[in-house]
Amino acid sequence: MIYRLLALNIDGTLLQTNGKINKSTKEAIEYVQQKGIYVTLVTSRSFPSAKKVARALKLKTMLVSHQGAYIASTQQKPIYVKRITEEVTYDAVRFLEGFPCQIRLVSEQFSLANKQKINNDLLVKTVFTTGDPVFYSQQFVASISESLTEKPVSPPKIEVYFEEEEDLNDAKQALERMFSEIDIIKLNSLRLDIVPEGISKLSGLLYLGERLGISLKEMVAIGDSLDDISMIEAVGLGVAMGNAGFEVKRAADWITRSECENGVSYMVKEHFRKQQPIDFLKKMKIIKK
Repeated sequence: MIYRLLALNIDGTLLQTNGKINKSTKEAIEYVQQKGIYVTLVTSRSFPSAKKVARALKLKTMLVSHQGAYIASTQQKPIYVKRITEEVTYDAVRFLEGFPCQIRLVSEQFSLANKQKINNDLLVKTVFTTGDPVFYSQQFVASISESLTEKPVSPPKIEVYFEEEEDLNDAKQALERMFSEIDIIKLNSLRLDIVPEGISKLSGLLYLGERLGISLKEMVAIGDSLDDISMIEAVGLGVAMGNAGFEVKRAADWITRSECENGVSYMVKEHFRKQQPIDFLKKMKIIKK
């Protein structure tokens, strides 16, 4: 099979546990781009945060961010945006404020979060290592619902960080009963992402593929998280990181090394070294232009 697009998750995939990208990973991305492969990031992160990683990899392609709700190469000219309505945002926030959790409304320009005291060490690490650029405005308020009363917001995504998995499960079930306008995505035992109905990493990848004229079977996707499963299952070659959980690995066609063992670099070298450059394949009429 000839692959024309490589989709990469960021956290737990491209980034090592220290938050950095290994030199070999950067070289692998450069190598695969030289072969004419379209490389994109498909992430739960905000667009500015994804763009920061893209710059480090010298990517100028369209990025699938906010779980698929915001697709762009530059913030000024997104090709696709879908938002949670102001009314649903307010009602969901009011409900979630009844739980001990941090709520973060994430737009492409700023984030708005409550000043919830966090006792879980893992949660603290997750919330405060989001990778947002310095210029990205992060506002913290005592009550998000009160702030929304004064200034309504319609974000592409809401992040919710719980201290207890039981609370997460209760909130997820209740939100799914209460709202048909949103989808609830479980990333791990302590975090939910709330997005507009029909939005996912897979939906974003599908939209991008249609825009580029690249089918799912011509794509490779690499990820490690529960929210990566749908795209890993749908593409031509779905790859799970060595550090991924059992469910992600079970969904994958191939399992590479962990993020600290340069899993992305290893996978790229194994699967793309024998593939001829895309331009050559078009010239030989092996693939359509």
